[in-house]
Amino acid sequence: MGETFLRSPLRTRRGRFLVSLPAGGQVLVGTPEPAERGSGPGFCIPVQEMVAVRLGTAQDTKRDSRPAGDENSFTVFFIQREKGGRWSLGSLEFTAPPESELATRWVAALQSWISHHGTSRPKSLLVFINPAGGRKKAVGIYRGQVAPLFALAGIHAHVIETSRANEAREYILHQDLCNFDGLVSVGGDGTFNEVMHALIERTQRKAGVEEEEEAGTELLSPHLRIGIIPAGSTDCVCFATVGTNDPVTSALHIIIGDSQPLDVCSVHHNGKLLRYSVSLAGYGFYADVVSSSEKHRWMGPARYTYAGAKAVLSNRSYKGTVEFQVANPEGSNPRDQTRCQSGCLVCSESTQHLLAGSEEETLSESEGCAGGEWQRVKGHFLAVNVTSMSSACPKSPEGLSPSAHLADGTADLILVRQCSALSFLRHLSRHTNSSDQFDLPFVSVHRVRAVRFTASNVGDCEDGELPAQARKGLCGGLCRGGLPHSCWTCDGETLHHTDVSIRVHGGLVHLFARGIERASCVP
Repeated sequence: MGETFLRSPLRTRRGRFLVSLPAGGQVLVGTPEPAERGSGPGFCIPVQEMVAVRLGTAQDTKRDSRPAGDENSFTVFFIQREKGGRWSLGSLEFTAPPESELATRWVAALQSWISHHGTSRPKSLLVFINPAGGRKKAVGIYRGQVAPLFALAGIHAHVIETSRANEAREYILHQDLCNFDGLVSVGGDGTFNEVMHALIERTQRKAGVEEEEEAGTELLSPHLRIGIIPAGSTDCVCFATVGTNDPVTSALHIIIGDSQPLDVCSVHHNGKLLRYSVSLAGYGFYADVVSSSEKHRWMGPARYTYAGAKAVLSNRSYKGTVEFQVANPEGSNPRDQTRCQSGCLVCSESTQHLLAGSEEETLSESEGCAGGEWQRVKGHFLAVNVTSMSSACPKSPEGLSPSAHLADGTADLILVRQCSALSFLRHLSRHTNSSDQFDLPFVSVHRVRAVRFTASNVGDCEDGELPAQARKGLCGGLCRGGLPHSCWTCDGETLHHTDVSIRVHGGLVHLFARGIERASCVP
């Protein structure tokens, strides 16, 4: 631990300040000296938000050189908040009187207090970069914007540029990870999902937990956190947990060791695990869009617009039964207009309840999982969506469910019943503005702990081939008629099954994030 109290006059480019490090070493405070005119306001830098402290000027640090002669200057690098929830790297240079050795004392004291208050900061990271994902800029983003920050913070990064699918998964499952404090995904949502799936699977394997079995299985939370450097086309998970898709902001969250628990949904078919989901598990419209877009990958990102327009014009609805277990009715609800933000009390309180009642959680027919009663809804649905977060993204800032929480052990079930194509388009358009997308007679939303969906009189989709139905959609031959059933999409991946059960695992994984900061935190 550094000096318990340090105070001295120091010069900055803004003038002379009386700089102090009060007892406890939590903040660095600077007060303009009375004799200094035009030095501007003082400053207060939280030690927990300091990235590094180095002898010399900021330019010396960039050149990786040592100051010549008397080492009477030092630089504090810290988090600086910008508009739109973005963070940047700020720096403040200090100059001490010559031959006073004050600079060395200040650096030693601040570095010691950073270490004392930053016990959750990673020292070694395993970084996976997907060069082919999303915008195909992941390598440049990491080398140009992220790697220099990690180096400044003294973080050792073992970097793997993947060259094929499941390469990150195989490494996580089979290699020794004991020397790492966390994993970092540089790419899009698909890259993050591969890393997350592998980490969950590795954790269950090592503990002897059978994750394939649905009933009575309690999944263990991995001790390693996951960082997301956004380099994809949508980056929904990053946007919903940080509030912006900015690589520097995400890197700074990783450096200071932020930790945000995240609910994960497990999706099963006939009791066997199919996949995990953290953003959207959808049947109907979104599954049709994802499935159709895969046939037009040559179109690039435009394939989603094409597939979406095609699905809207087709206006397909699917008959089925939705069973769901409602969450605690005394808790939050998906239409209460709240927002899950940094330090969310709903998530904090829910985490305590989940820990207290975790031994009772199952999804068996006889017992049901911890929560409220089961309800059943039958009908024709344009979309059945289950999301355990807002699923916000730059094109839809409010997301599918604006009041969903990141770590309250629940998901929001959104049911869109059969309606006209124009009415459905009205519902979709509300995802891009502040209008209430649930305030429509054919839309209902429920906060749930578990969901079961059964399609009517159909089997599973085999090899992605869906049988055609006689009737035609509104767009005639372009849409090739309607289909008797859809499949599920799970965070952008198509699942070739219709009947599934979904269960929420509260706070199963942890990210290097803190949730979206309140607007008042941003100058």
